[in-house]
Amino acid sequence: MAEHQIEEQHVTFKSGDLLLEGGLANPGGGAPAAVVCHPHPMYGGSMHNNVVDAILAALRELGYATLRFNFRGVGGSEGEYDGGPGEVDDAKAAMEFLLAQPGVSREGATLAGYSFGAMVAMTAGYESGDVARIVTVALPTAMADARVPADAIKPMLLISGDRDSHSPLDSLKAVAAKIGAAATLEVVAGADHFFGGYEKKLAEKIMTALR
Repeated sequence: MAEHQIEEQHVTFKSGDLLLEGGLANPGGGAPAAVVCHPHPMYGGSMHNNVVDAILAALRELGYATLRFNFRGVGGSEGEYDGGPGEVDDAKAAMEFLLAQPGVSREGATLAGYSFGAMVAMTAGYESGDVARIVTVALPTAMADARVPADAIKPMLLISGDRDSHSPLDSLKAVAAKIGAAATLEVVAGADHFFGGYEKKLAEKIMTALR
């Protein structure tokens, strides 16, 4: 990827009464904001993950200021797993923190997530007025219903591997149909839920779709 990568700094921010930790890369200069949510905390998910890295690489290449963070109860973040609602609050708090950073634009903010983090990003993205675009990687539609509001008009990128049993393409197509014209569905051929060996292809698909 590009040689002009901004170094990531360890940061902390509040989500309600909890102090969460994250990694911030801010090029300044009016960069748009992008927050990335990690996979399921109960299955070892954290902000240090190959798919999270691939999403971040794509976003940084496109000039975004990025924030990855650990949900409550993960790594150095306070609190404990909340089954979804608290994690949605964490994602909204992460976006508020990123948008408050110097040199970060309030326009065109993107909320992205992988697996469990994709479900969180979808919910928080629709609920938050700060979020302009949602990116879901391997949305686990086989495990939980993707709740699409009736008036969903925010651009949504749905991207999964064609060998992903947790995020089957038929159910993703149904979600995309529910969203309508605002949805874009991309498929990474050969990849399963974990994208092992397909990280670069995933990053390229994200960059192409967001350009």
